[in-house]
Amino acid sequence: DVTIIDAPGHRDFIKNMITGTSQADCAVLIVAAGTGEFEAGISKNGQTREHALLAFTLGVKQLIVGVNKMDSTEPPYSENRFEEIKKEVSSYIKKIGYNPAAVAFVPISGWHGDNMLEPSTKMNWF
Repeated sequence: DVTIIDAPGHRDFIKNMITGTSQADCAVLIVAAGTGEFEAGISKNGQTREHALLAFTLGVKQLIVGVNKMDSTEPPYSENRFEEIKKEVSSYIKKIGYNPAAVAFVPISGWHGDNMLEPSTKMNWF
């Protein structure tokens, strides 16, 4: 059995996120690949950092990172941008206790469905 809990990412719903996360065996951390969006999330007080730290603190030891909005990178579906984000997120999650080698990083586009259910032809490099 798999139970999926969609814990909201917005700052106003942090209590709901904590409640959902505390019941999880695995977390899927979604980070935006868009220029400026990723940087805001990974900044000192960013949501990406906060959610990864909360997940680990609440006992969620398995983590998957979905790098979303790959369609909005420059150029679209940029392998370099994905690798840059993977490197930076890996560095941070290692500091809080995760083993980056055990974390799956998946480039996706929720808007277009790339790598959501089937491999995307737009990211043959993955």
